Amino acid sequence: MIVQLKIDGKHYTVDVDPKTPLLWVLRDHLNMTGTKFGCGVSECGACTVLKDGEAIRSCSVPVSSVGEAKIITIENETDLTLKKVQQAWVDEDVVQCGYCQPGQIMNAVGLLKSNPNPKEKEIVAAMNGNICRCGTYNRIKAAILKVGQEA
Repeated sequence: MIVQLKIDGKHYTVDVDPKTPLLWVLRDHLNMTGTKFGCGVSECGACTVLKDGEAIRSCSVPVSSVGEAKIITIENETDLTLKKVQQAWVDEDVVQCGYCQPGQIMNAVGLLKSNPNPKEKEIVAAMNGNICRCGTYNRIKAAILKVGQEA
């Protein structure tokens, strides 16, 4: 099946099985390896991207369901909210091993796009399910609060 996608402001055409998860289209067909594979069953959040501004788990979203939606990945170079979150991650020294961070960041961006100045409880609720093996949850929360306070 030929699929037309809009990812990070660019248009792509891929010929894939319509059931192929968006994650594997990104990684294997478009060589966009910033989005990570974690669990494969939407439990860890490592594969999070934005679909029309909403955080989704790309490992369980068939590419055929994307349609004309705008997809934003960690590799986006123009999204201002993403840039602010990435800078806050650096400022708050969030990253340790870093494997989960693309998904954490994209989930945070989705939260901030829907709620530009979230309260601590809202951040905890929104980030629930994005697993960080290194346990930097407090730094993640601090980074999101920082971006929200600057909004």
